[in-house]
Amino acid sequence: MAGPSRRRSRVDPPRRAAYDVLRAVRVDAAYTNLVLPAVLAEHGLTGRDAAFVTELTSGTIRMQRTYDAVLDACIDRPLRKVQAKVLDCLRLGTHQLLAMRVPDHAAIDTTVDLVRDRADRGAAGFANAVLRKVAVDDLDTWRQRIGPDPGVVHSHPEWVVAALREAVGEAELADLLAADNVPPRVTLVARPGRSTREELPGEPTRYSPYGVVFEGGVPGEVPAVAEGRAAVQDEGSQLVAHALASAPLAGRDERWLDLCAGPGGKAALLAALAGERDAALVAVEQHAHRAALVRRALDGAGTVLTADGTAPPLEAESFDRVLVDAPCTGLGALRRRPEARWRRQPGDVPELVVLQQRLLASALDLVRPGGLVLYATCSPVLAETRDVVAAATGAEVVDVRQHLPGLDDAEGPLPGTAQLWPHRHGTDAMFLALLQRSGEPTTR
Repeated sequence: MAGPSRRRSRVDPPRRAAYDVLRAVRVDAAYTNLVLPAVLAEHGLTGRDAAFVTELTSGTIRMQRTYDAVLDACIDRPLRKVQAKVLDCLRLGTHQLLAMRVPDHAAIDTTVDLVRDRADRGAAGFANAVLRKVAVDDLDTWRQRIGPDPGVVHSHPEWVVAALREAVGEAELADLLAADNVPPRVTLVARPGRSTREELPGEPTRYSPYGVVFEGGVPGEVPAVAEGRAAVQDEGSQLVAHALASAPLAGRDERWLDLCAGPGGKAALLAALAGERDAALVAVEQHAHRAALVRRALDGAGTVLTADGTAPPLEAESFDRVLVDAPCTGLGALRRRPEARWRRQPGDVPELVVLQQRLLASALDLVRPGGLVLYATCSPVLAETRDVVAAATGAEVVDVRQHLPGLDDAEGPLPGTAQLWPHRHGTDAMFLALLQRSGEPTTR
């Protein structure tokens, strides 16, 4: 009975933790960023070990299609006939061999131990033989061997490649796909009136006046972050709030609305900006658990309403500025959500577009004549960006790029709109369109 215990003891905790995350993503449809902290805590991993597991799991999931093509070239039977838990281990080993600074012998030996622990001795021998074949070439050489399909080379589903090609163009497609595979820098945001970016550790962000690129360590240990006066937030998301707040507005400017506020990052920045002008923010979030996150982020700086943004119990024409950060495919944030590219399907797009159109129509109903609505998606897919805005009625698109200094190369798919890109700007691929409702401005 002591045999299984001895076998388990040969697997180092970081590799075992990485396997547990991959299994949870595969079997339970878990999200990496949600399951990872619990797994790290279960295995008692912190510091370097935690960083190793984070890179190993996220990188393996992100590069799955590429690694499967490599493994397919090294295995004499279809991958679908390889036991799923063995294939998880092989993917982890391949990422260590091709994309991490792990010596070949260590990557192979630890993976073989993991397979022996999770499967059996025969599978361990199989894994050893396969990984030795993988180790013969580096990643660039393997890409040449398995190319030239950009979806295989850069590990994206074919339908995603097609959607991104339509949005960015063939000339930049490879750069965009490659950027999707680079983990994003951690960016902090100082909430105006509550903190300044001078008190945050890091270099100022290139475009946002509120952000810094975090120097390293644990963001939650930064005093301003721990106290809720600052937070982790992508620079592109910061620019969404900045663009809406900085656009000039004739007439009254007292009531602001975030129509899709969960989990609360943009709402908190908007609330801080509104507070500097004695304006008040109302944040709407349909789901109760996400509304709770919004309340925590706002920390009393605004009013949170749990309601459906397409038909909230709010008075028409009663708001001056409205943000619609619409639910979307999230294809603009693939670098930070490794499993998203495999979870989304082309059939998701039409349903999301209908929701986006309804939310934008609701926002235009709630904003007063002359008021502003900023429609944003973390997706560059044209059906979710250009087509949704083009279908809106009762409003005029005004040039949002005037309020995005330094982003002359962020032209969007419609005149006056903006499209950020990870390969150009180092941000998520946020789309921004600023609309002004038709009619005479409300002054009271």
